[in-house]
Amino acid sequence: MTTPGTDLPRALEDRFAERRRALLARSREGWTPGFDPRTAAIRQSDWQVAPPPAELRGRMVEQLVEPSDAAAIQAALAARPDALIFDFDDTFSPTPANVRAGHANLRALPAAGGPLPMIRPRPLYLEDEHGTSASLQDLAAFVEAFANREILYVYLPKLEFPAEAEFWNDLLTETERLQGRALGSIRVCIQIETLPGAFYADELLYALRERAFGLNAGRWDYVFSAIKWLGRDGRFCLPGRDELNMGQPAMRAYEEHLARVCARRGAQAIGGTAALAPDPADPEPALAVVRADKEREAAQGYAAAWAGLPSLIPTVRAVFQSAPPATPPAPKPEEEVAAELLAFPRAEQVSLSAVREATSVATDYFRAWLAGRGVIVRKNRVEDTATAELARAQLWQWVGRRVPLDTGEALTPERFGALLAEQADEQEPAARLLRALVLSATCPPFFPAAVRTPHEVPLA
Repeated sequence: MTTPGTDLPRALEDRFAERRRALLARSREGWTPGFDPRTAAIRQSDWQVAPPPAELRGRMVEQLVEPSDAAAIQAALAARPDALIFDFDDTFSPTPANVRAGHANLRALPAAGGPLPMIRPRPLYLEDEHGTSASLQDLAAFVEAFANREILYVYLPKLEFPAEAEFWNDLLTETERLQGRALGSIRVCIQIETLPGAFYADELLYALRERAFGLNAGRWDYVFSAIKWLGRDGRFCLPGRDELNMGQPAMRAYEEHLARVCARRGAQAIGGTAALAPDPADPEPALAVVRADKEREAAQGYAAAWAGLPSLIPTVRAVFQSAPPATPPAPKPEEEVAAELLAFPRAEQVSLSAVREATSVATDYFRAWLAGRGVIVRKNRVEDTATAELARAQLWQWVGRRVPLDTGEALTPERFGALLAEQADEQEPAARLLRALVLSATCPPFFPAAVRTPHEVPLA
């Protein structure tokens, strides 16, 4: 066990820094979309993950909360979700002040009673201003804050390849050793929010099979990842976000694939975030959309889902409470699954309104994020890093492709610049950031890796 005064994140950094950097350096090397023949034995053999702990089996709704926002935490606690996820990833702006507040709020949560505490740490690619791993800092803060809990729960974001899951397994094993915890007492849910991650779902679970309890669907990060990996392919050009609903064959295939893998491996499938903000004067239209979304997930065998706002908790819970026993999706040949996963809709042209909306979403969110707010509600939708990443990646592809607009013109860099000028002054940091991301020769992997403060935003 670590002795008093031991710096747990520093001990982990010393042990894993070189390996983490080497892992990230090779993570963007070439990958051909599809199931990896080198790991076919893992996918074809029979194995299961360690059984989920009993306290996980009755939960139905988990609430994401911005960890630096004490008021949001109290509102979430009052709504009584089954689990409370301290989200240092997509709903978090990682300013030093926010990190300090978020870690302090972990320590302030009541030790007993209330929802199960969980954490989604910052991804492996993020470092602080000193070049040390942000993931390790968040993990250490969580483990130390809840040292008396027998079992701890961690969501692992942005995984793409099995080597990353192996890294996390070794990191968590070392954390348990340093803290004197039982081996396997830190349980994880793997977020399948990247295109490679979907094809490696079995392999990711296998690498973490002694501590994984499930897979989680992160749809907007997943579509963002698809653009990064397929955006240069002339046959691939996505329509606007409003057309990327779960009724699209590729999105439905993604959801069914995760449910199929989880059913075979004894893991829990955790649904995506309910992220509509109901109008207080007329909440039913938004709640009906959320209800239908969760009913579809429950029918496929998903055990629970996330709520983006406390007001959505009763609706999400009611769906899973009343859902009849589900029949998991039937097995399919890998060739068929691969074809379905890659059957994204192709836009021959994009509406000017879709371009304006993507530009507005990204600008509004970057403005908030650079000011230290990690989540905003806009036009009755919860917007976070994932939706901003999708918006700017779509703009990058549309502008790079000079996609035809429904007005008869092409979306050139100059036309994009004029549309951006409608949203913000060109010297505003949010506008400069979006312009740099959209006009880049390649799609930058993650915008939080490029900037941490307004001062780091590229000049116009």
